[in-house]
Amino acid sequence: MSWIKKIGKVLGVLLLLVVLFLASMYRGDSSVEEVNANYLTPESQFIEVGGIRVHVRIIGEGEPIFLLHGSFASLHTWEQWQQELSPYYQTISLDFPGHGLTGPDSLKRYSTMDYSQLVHALAQKLNLPKYHLAGNSMGGGVALQLASDHPEQVLSLNLIDAAGAVAPQKKPADSSAQKKTSSGGAWIFQVARHPIFSKLLLSCTPKFLFALNMKQVYGDDTKVTDEVTTRYYELMLREGNRQATLDRLSMPRKGNGIQFERLTMPTLILWGALDTWIPLSQGQRLQQLIPGANLVVFETAGHVPMEEIPTETVAEYLSFLGVEVRKTYLQPSKQVAYAH
Repeated sequence: MSWIKKIGKVLGVLLLLVVLFLASMYRGDSSVEEVNANYLTPESQFIEVGGIRVHVRIIGEGEPIFLLHGSFASLHTWEQWQQELSPYYQTISLDFPGHGLTGPDSLKRYSTMDYSQLVHALAQKLNLPKYHLAGNSMGGGVALQLASDHPEQVLSLNLIDAAGAVAPQKKPADSSAQKKTSSGGAWIFQVARHPIFSKLLLSCTPKFLFALNMKQVYGDDTKVTDEVTTRYYELMLREGNRQATLDRLSMPRKGNGIQFERLTMPTLILWGALDTWIPLSQGQRLQQLIPGANLVVFETAGHVPMEEIPTETVAEYLSFLGVEVRKTYLQPSKQVAYAH
């Protein structure tokens, strides 16, 4: 019976180690006041839209540009773009419900359609009948939906490693791949949807997971700084955001209702060639679906090129908008362009 006791001791030690590990990983929600103190800026304001206090940052004057972030991100992902765009345009970035300083929505309105309707309502509240749209990842899918529903209001469309492409009907074998990539084919999405691990994430959210996640979305992981990782991490710990994330990812995934033939506005597609979340093939597919769209590929960038290489990407966007920039200051990186 001694061997049974030995096994029992080993299992007991392992169980204790697991408990200690989980205890060390425990992270309670950070209060709204604490997170606001760290991440509010002089340009920050809260605007009530549909019963939600939406965190919005408006910088600059001129034609408005809405900047729409992706899943797990916040309006902070656009900081350098807003700095470069604001001398020429009115830039409007916002935290979607369940993200950043906006926090959760009591009605759990977290779908692409919900977010597109929120941006439309915000535009109405700001008295903006026409505007440009730029969106990354999930935010790109929101921009597509909004442009499809209200094409008469969208001056131009900029899709950056965007969700929302649909697979060609003649290639059913691509459907599973499309289902994976359109929602972000990354391990963090799979963990967040797992019935057991997702519950652990509500209280045990280790920072090193965010560091791994950031290294996955950057093409050059040496550019992932502790400051960036900390920002993503601390904003996720904002009261209610983790539960909102699990609620959002557990919602039934519906096919989008985008009518691509309605997207006749000038469209620029920017893509990181090293994107492992939504691969370049999806950008090429969007170019096929949107009449007259132009695709520019950045060879060294990953899923968030506007954050990873902001100077090069914003130079391309400004050129698309017709703004002359000093090339010695905004020098494009090596890239491959696919034009219609």
